[in-house]
Amino acid sequence: MACQICKENVCLTRIEHLGVRAGNLPILEDVNLHLHCGELTAIVGRNGAGKTTFLKALLNEIPHTGTIIFEGENGKKPTTHPRFGYVPQKLFVEPGSPVTVEDVIRACLSKYPVWLPPRKKDRELVQNVLSQTHTEKLINRRIGDLSGGELQRVMLALAIHPVPDILLLDEPVSGVDRSGLKLFYELVSKLRHEYDITILLISHDLDIIARHADRVVLINHGVAANGTVEEVYNSAPFIETFGHIVFNKTEHF
Repeated sequence: MACQICKENVCLTRIEHLGVRAGNLPILEDVNLHLHCGELTAIVGRNGAGKTTFLKALLNEIPHTGTIIFEGENGKKPTTHPRFGYVPQKLFVEPGSPVTVEDVIRACLSKYPVWLPPRKKDRELVQNVLSQTHTEKLINRRIGDLSGGELQRVMLALAIHPVPDILLLDEPVSGVDRSGLKLFYELVSKLRHEYDITILLISHDLDIIARHADRVVLINHGVAANGTVEEVYNSAPFIETFGHIVFNKTEHF
């Protein structure tokens, strides 16, 4: 698909010879990847293989060697500080907390004190943000009362306001039921097709990845395999790590 907004946003992320060390211990070595807008790239690997370290390096949160280049259309370099959206695995909420969905969104997007009655413009902003993931009806619900799927759709709404260049999904549907999972990935599909953003998914659910990812990267302190689902799942490094996975990629976004 041709990128619709790439003239201003990131169309290609070039990761070249990326390395991360902890003292003398190499955590990642010589990682070379291209992440394209409009594609969902899944990152897989054993615990401790370097997946989280890779994310932190991409976000420039830890020292690293090598280069990360964010390019626009036709190689144009739009920014050294792209917009990232992030959906974590879980949002920890104090049991019994009276904090509502509206409170969380307002606290993140407005400097107006949350403990004061909401202004009309603030409430309209919250409604607009939630509408992107069809969660407007949850505005008055307490965060602690939401199902796992509802909570992740609220977090997705926050992650895409404003629309990011790169959306990071870190085990975003862990513990979510099948219905919630389906809704979540339908929304991710909409984002990918409407905005052509780069989506990076870290997940241990190999079945979900098989059905939804465009590309898969197996990390084992470096790139052990990289390609389509079929190519990576049938590669020797993947089989050595996870065994033979029987999958049927019949469901699509």
